[in-house]
Amino acid sequence: METRKHIAAEKKRCNSHNCAQAVLHTYADIAGISEVEAMNIAGAFGGGMGNMEGTCGALVGAGVVLGLVNKDKVKSMKQMRQIMSRFQEKNGATQCKQLKGVGTKVVLRECPLCVSDAAEFLEEHLCQE
Repeated sequence: METRKHIAAEKKRCNSHNCAQAVLHTYADIAGISEVEAMNIAGAFGGGMGNMEGTCGALVGAGVVLGLVNKDKVKSMKQMRQIMSRFQEKNGATQCKQLKGVGTKVVLRECPLCVSDAAEFLEEHLCQE
């Protein structure tokens, strides 16, 4: 599969999608849903799950893709742990608040780059299918 991580990152960069939407929308065809469904499913996961600064929306989007593609809870959870571990290693956090530097004023990673990272790590698992 040719990488789509740059497409996902651009969707976030141009502010047409939140982070979860950028990932899910980019892989909607692989997940077996329409682009409209992708936008609706991931609509509430911007700003770290409902703007509560929780888990990065890009990771949430990747998890939704895994669930739709795998249709296997155990497999999806295992792969999600691997994605989150890689993301944590690369970026120093998985929580939106920390990534954006809320409270610390130290931005660990900009949103489009988080989207790109989550997409890259997701693709590693999608290519195994």
